[in-house]
This record gives sequence, C-alpha cells and structure tokens, in this order.
Amino acid sequence: MSETGENNFRDRIVTMNEEGRRNWVYANQPKGKYYNARTIVALILLVFLFAAPHIKVAGEPLLLFNILQRKFVLFGVVFWPQDFHLFVIGLITIIISIVTFTVVYGRVWCGWACPQTIFMEMVFRRIEYWIEGTGDQQRIRAKGEDSFDRIWRSLLKHFIFIIISWAITHTMMAYIVGADKVHQYILGAPSENMSVFIAIMVFTGAFYFVFAYFREQVCSLVCPYGRLQGALLDNNTLMVTYDFKRGEGRAPMRKDEDRAAAGKGDCVNCNKCVSVCPTGIDIRNGIQLECINCTACMDACDSTMQRYKLPEGLIRITSQNNIINGASFKWTPRIIAYTALTTALIGVLVVLFTLRSSYETTILRVQGSLYQKLDEGMYSNIYNYKIVNKTENEGNLNIKLVSPNGLVELAGNTMVVKKQEKIQGVFLIKLNESEMTGGSTDIVLGIYNGDELIETIHTTFVGP
Repeated sequence: MSETGENNFRDRIVTMNEEGRRNWVYANQPKGKYYNARTIVALILLVFLFAAPHIKVAGEPLLLFNILQRKFVLFGVVFWPQDFHLFVIGLITIIISIVTFTVVYGRVWCGWACPQTIFMEMVFRRIEYWIEGTGDQQRIRAKGEDSFDRIWRSLLKHFIFIIISWAITHTMMAYIVGADKVHQYILGAPSENMSVFIAIMVFTGAFYFVFAYFREQVCSLVCPYGRLQGALLDNNTLMVTYDFKRGEGRAPMRKDEDRAAAGKGDCVNCNKCVSVCPTGIDIRNGIQLECINCTACMDACDSTMQRYKLPEGLIRITSQNNIINGASFKWTPRIIAYTALTTALIGVLVVLFTLRSSYETTILRVQGSLYQKLDEGMYSNIYNYKIVNKTENEGNLNIKLVSPNGLVELAGNTMVVKKQEKIQGVFLIKLNESEMTGGSTDIVLGIYNGDELIETIHTTFVGP
C-alpha cells in the first residue's frame, strides 16, 4: 500500500458502493507479454478440457469421473472403489500443493489456471470486446438509451453466451458419464431422457448466470481460496505488487520535468492498471482480497512506462520484503515445511501407484458358518470371494492353496473375469486334520492367472 494511502478501501469490496449496490466492472482488454502468455496457457487448457473426454487410451477415456458407477479413469488407467485410498491421498496432495504454491507465489493459480478466470477473461469477455467494443465503450453503451445498435449487440452476445454455456455443460457431463453417452443424449429426443434434459438446462442456466451476470463476484464473494490466501500470504510471498517507494507521489507527467526534484514518483496516475483489472481494484492500494494475480495491471503499467521512457516493473511480481527492504526471496521455515510435506505426499502417491495391483481380491469365510467334518479325517470351510479385474485384458483365474497342504474346490476349474469387471462366488477349502493347528489355522491362498501368481491372500481355517 502507498505510504500516503488510506485504509478505507478495505471497508468494502470494490464492486459494491456505499449503498450496497453493485458497481459493474467494465475492464479494458490488456495488451502485453503477460497477457499473450496467459492467452497461450488458456488456449492449451481449454483444448485439453474440451478434448480430454473424447480421447481414448486402450479403449478408455483419458479422464472420467463416473460417480454413479463408481468408476474413475485417469489418463486411461481405471480406478475402482477399491482404489479409494489413492483418491483420498491424491486429493490431499493436490490441496497441500495448492497451499504450498500459494505460500510461495500467491494467487497465480487464480489468474492463470482457474477455470472461472480462463472462461471469464479468455472466452466470455473477449466475446464482449468483439461485439460491444472496449470496456469504456461497453460502459457508454450501458449508460446510454436503448437503440437498435445496442439491442442487437446485446442479443447476439447473450445468444453466444448461452451456446458456450451449453457446450460447457455437455463437456462436464462427458467427464461424468462418458462422451459416447453424451452423444446419445444429444442425438436422442429430450423425452427419452427427461431427467438428463432438465439437468442440462439447469446447469446451462447456472453457467450462463455465472459468466453473464455474476462474473468477478465468484472470486470476490464465493470462492474460499481468496479468503484462504489471507492466512497463507506473508511478506515473503511473491505476488503482483505495486512499488510504492518508487511510484509515490503520483502525478501526471509534465514535459521536460525533473520528477525526482519535484518530489514525484514514477506513477503518472494514468489509471490504466485500474481500467484493465477484471475485479475492479486499484493495485496501488496494496494487496487485496479481490486480486487474482492475473498480471493485467503489469502489462498496462509497463506500456505506460515505455511511453514515458521510464523503467518497467513499477508493478511487478515480487514480495513486500523486496519492496520495503530490498530483500530477495528466501526459504522460510514455513515454506520449507510445506515443500517437504508436499514432496513426501507426492512420493507416497507415486509408490502406491507403482504398487497398485492389476486385480483386487477379497476372500472371507462365510459369516456364521462352522467347519464340516468329512471322511478320512478331512474338514472343510466355505468362503466367499470377490475379484475385480482392473486391466484391459480378460483373466482366466484360479485359486490355489499355497500353505498348508490341502484342496480348493471351485464351481469350475477356472474363473473368467472380463476386462474392467468383477466376479464373486463361493468355494470350499479342505484340510486334513494333521495339517491343522488347533481351532484356527492360518492359511495362504494364491490367485493365479494361468500359471502366473498375481496375488496372495492370508486368511484362517476353523477346525475342532
């Protein structure tokens, strides 16, 4: 914050006036190297978002989160409820990684990778620039009287907004039920899948409302990440920051003026940094909740510095300690702790993925069952089995007794498990009394795919 600045800007968010009414943000389109870089990043992410459900690896979509059938696919690898622990650890790793990234780099995620920002700034707002002109022109049209020019532009804009919202809804559905199923819904009549049709209309309306009307309020009022950053940022965090030592006091540029002698800073008070801000803040007031680190103000300020032949970087990515004390970035104990925790979680996740079995087998003795005495000193127990095939190949499985010596009787010599499916059933284990060690005997079962041992299961055998 500037040394001469007031703190009253923190009394309310900038998109609300003193009466509690909304101040609509008409942001101008930035121009510069950072905006160009953001455009490239956004294009890559958008292509991936819309293409991923349609790309198949070994017959499976690249990404699928089918909550209804409890089937999840990550980069062609299928995960089932039995892999839920991987999902939980993966989710924890992502959360801790975001926390670590925020501690070091602030809200770069919000400005560069968040879907809300990418769609709002790189899709919907660009459509507005194309149809209604710059932010200043949009403001003039909004305050002017209704005219044919204003009406046709508004109708065209909102029609395109609805079409894009419809496309986003179908893409999100493809991540849940699969692209093939979505194609069937699109080609079929609404009456054939009325509940799906209603859901599509509801979510299309929700996306349209968010991007056409709610807009930056999502970041300022709804998203918890903006509030989380208040507990994570410190004076060592790298973030979009105004160099008040160099910029104050603000004053317009005069021809042939010695600004240093006049006690003026490099900020010429052009307000371009404010005009391009998608959340409407003045970054010169200091770090604020609404700032998403999109770097639009950096491009705007650098263009002004170039125009007046002043050094760039009046607004730049740096830390408060760098502005105040000239200190460079340093590894604090908190950063080291978060980084170590993130690294450890990633390591655990990699190990668990590496050790993940191709088949998941559950064998339990039938609840409440007792042993049965057979002829010639033999005893039997009955067991339930459930086997999940996580691979893309059909498995011809068999259960054999590894130890002690005994017999396994299945309802058939082998169990055929089709790819990505599961089977269940019962089988008997027979042991000679000489192989038993009292009332409970530890046994080891081997699950074989042909002659290959794919898994071993430890359980108990009950005897007299």
